[in-house]
Amino acid sequence: MTSTQRGPGKGWVLLLLLASFSQAEEPVCRLIGDPENPQLSKDGDILLGGIFSFHIKYKNRLETYMQKPLPLQCTSLDFRGFQYAQAMLFAIEEINNSTDLLPGISLGYKFYDDCVFIARGVTVALALANGNEVIFAPSEAPCSRPAQVQAILGGTFSSPCMAISTVIGPFNIPLISHLATCACLSDKTKYPSFLRTIPSDYHQSRALAQLVKHFGWTWVGAIRINNDYGNNGMATFIETAQQLGICLEYSVSVLRTDPPHKIAKIVDIIKASTSKVIVTFLSPAELYMIIQELSHHNLTGYQWVGTEAWIFDFQTAAVDKHHILDGAIGLSIPKAHVSGMREFILDVKPLNSSSDELFTEFWETLFSCKFTLSKSSAENQRECTGHEDVTEVKNSFTDMSLMPLFYNVYKGVYAMAHALHNVLSCNETCNNTVQLDPFMILQHLKEVNFKTKEGDEVYFNENGDPAAKYEIINWQPTENGIVDFVTVGLHDASLPADKQLKLQSQSLIWAQNSQQVPLSVCNEQCPPGTRKVLQKRKPICCYDCLKCAEGEISNATDSITCMRCDPEFWSNERRDSCIKKVEEFLSYEEIMGKLLTAASLFGTCMTFVVAFIFFRYRQTPVVRANNSELSFLLLFSLTLCFLCSLTFMGRPSEWSCMLRHTAFGITFVLCISCVLGKTIVVLMAFRATLPGSDVMKWFGPAQQKLSVLGFTLIQVIICILWLTISPPFPFENFKIFKDKIILECALGSAVGFWAVLGYIGLLAMLCFILAFLARKLPNNFNEAKFITFSMLIFCAVWITFIPAYISSPGKFSVAVEIFAILASSFGLLVCIFIPKCYIILLKPEKNTKKHLMGKETSS
Repeated sequence: MTSTQRGPGKGWVLLLLLASFSQAEEPVCRLIGDPENPQLSKDGDILLGGIFSFHIKYKNRLETYMQKPLPLQCTSLDFRGFQYAQAMLFAIEEINNSTDLLPGISLGYKFYDDCVFIARGVTVALALANGNEVIFAPSEAPCSRPAQVQAILGGTFSSPCMAISTVIGPFNIPLISHLATCACLSDKTKYPSFLRTIPSDYHQSRALAQLVKHFGWTWVGAIRINNDYGNNGMATFIETAQQLGICLEYSVSVLRTDPPHKIAKIVDIIKASTSKVIVTFLSPAELYMIIQELSHHNLTGYQWVGTEAWIFDFQTAAVDKHHILDGAIGLSIPKAHVSGMREFILDVKPLNSSSDELFTEFWETLFSCKFTLSKSSAENQRECTGHEDVTEVKNSFTDMSLMPLFYNVYKGVYAMAHALHNVLSCNETCNNTVQLDPFMILQHLKEVNFKTKEGDEVYFNENGDPAAKYEIINWQPTENGIVDFVTVGLHDASLPADKQLKLQSQSLIWAQNSQQVPLSVCNEQCPPGTRKVLQKRKPICCYDCLKCAEGEISNATDSITCMRCDPEFWSNERRDSCIKKVEEFLSYEEIMGKLLTAASLFGTCMTFVVAFIFFRYRQTPVVRANNSELSFLLLFSLTLCFLCSLTFMGRPSEWSCMLRHTAFGITFVLCISCVLGKTIVVLMAFRATLPGSDVMKWFGPAQQKLSVLGFTLIQVIICILWLTISPPFPFENFKIFKDKIILECALGSAVGFWAVLGYIGLLAMLCFILAFLARKLPNNFNEAKFITFSMLIFCAVWITFIPAYISSPGKFSVAVEIFAILASSFGLLVCIFIPKCYIILLKPEKNTKKHLMGKETSS
């Protein structure tokens, strides 16, 4: 504003002050602005205020502020506001007629229309608190007085209640709402005097999230009204939904004043979405705008989830001509029945005390008539007589589907009456001398706890909220096209979390009259054997299903991770369970085991045959030459070598592990010692043929036996130390194969194992060197060459054994060791004894002393 515009205002205020002080009377307090007259009122000892929406629209004017703005003009009469007012009047009538509650005290009332306009709601709230009368007061006295009404009931929506409570809160005037559900109103630091008889949206939002989760809907859309009710309610729903693993594909807001292109944009979002469930925090007016636009695009088949604002509203069902909302499910205030209330509401006579203009508008709208007909409307409408019968009409005023909300108004009035009853110390009579203090009334109001005549308990918690209980309503269309609101469950927030929701799923009807629960997920569930992997730049509900890795499983749907099987187990092909790993060891039953066993037994039998031949021809020169005792001892040790290979087969045990390595080490040392003894005998025998040589007396049969015993004893001592310090033991090897357990014998002490092998190798190399030195002996002393060749085979086998043993996995390392034992044993047996058996059996003419001594002449 410019200074020229402010000038007249200042002059008007100065003129009022001059007029006030020029009068002889006492100074007065005047209300600034135009007085607000109630639409419905009645005097009483104690006044209660009511703010209801008798109209739901108002005319917007473009104000220039060059002159005083005209009063707000409300339009679009709403019968719901009249029903709420009638419910409050019913409660007041009951209390005034009661001798138990506030005896001798009459309650009066003043009802105002806020037209669903926040500024007007604040204005009429101040009018209820201040009154319109001029007050005369002494010059020094403050221009103040007690509040005109002791409490205000009503406030149809959350946003007006927030504004009203902010204004009257500092004066401790209670505001009791029957329909404002925003969780923000539970904040007593901002709204200290606000109470309500309808549960907070905090509980409703959480209940909706639990309901959505119960049916497995993890991918949903959301539409909210763009005010405190919708924004706060949806915020709590989203927070709870995220905790429960529910994702929102979209979340949009709408308001009844939005232009058509914004509504069309919302419908385009719905059309492009993949989710089939829509969660709403909408009033009936905003919902109607959405379904109207959806019907133009013929979009049906969506599962709607609603709040108490519309889920039990007869008018919403009536305007859904295209059955877009059929199958909807949502939360509603529990059904209520108050005896006498329905009849009282339909009795419109008490409303006749309202302003003539409002009652006339109400009557004409209710009966679709006009008291004064103009010429233009005479043909279309009938004239009102004033004697019309309410029972003959059927519209939203006669619809009692919102009886639970009427009951909330009723409980609010009774809560205030009980608080006043306590403040006035009423018994048979009330103490009228008590000065009513708003703060004292508010404190008593917070502490009320009583039961209505219907048996329902009424109380407020520390946030001014009642107990949160909801019925779960399902829209089920009937054959005649009328929607039936069927109660299919209950949600009680006072119970433990796992017991709050109770549903009768078998009686549910879903979208498009389906009996099957709709599916609304971003992805199909990941089956057992897979895990979820989030998709980039998408919500957590959108994921890919990856098969678990080998050795890991998932035995539930939608697993986030795969569990690793215990070391003894492995995952099956489907990766949904752990199965025990196959235990692998060299068994007698398998082909390789059978072949090695056969080779071992064949070698043993072959040794026995050779031993039998040698024993049978023990007196022949071939057998007697080169110490026959060593030959038999060598055959015995070879038998043990062949048999000790059998100890390496079968399931390893503590005793078999100790036996296999020690038996192998000792028998092979015994065998090599015998060969070494025979080699030394060959050398000594050749030396003994030289003139003057007496070496044989130093290495006779006794010395030969002692040398074998000595060499073997050293190996025995090594084995004893090995078994004492750190013996071999059975071991389950999980590292070589992922899906098998290798049962093997751990060495215990690697030093002991390689000491045993090293000692055998040392003796073998010594034997090889000595035999190599004897290779140039005369031809008839062929045994030296055969020993050299056998030792060459022996050393070659065991040298190649080391890398083969280290690189062979599992049971194959055992097979390599058995093969080395058998190969070296066969090498010794064949190279040393088979040539002699050949001479004994096939060339007996060479089995003579002369031949062996090389004294036979060729023919």
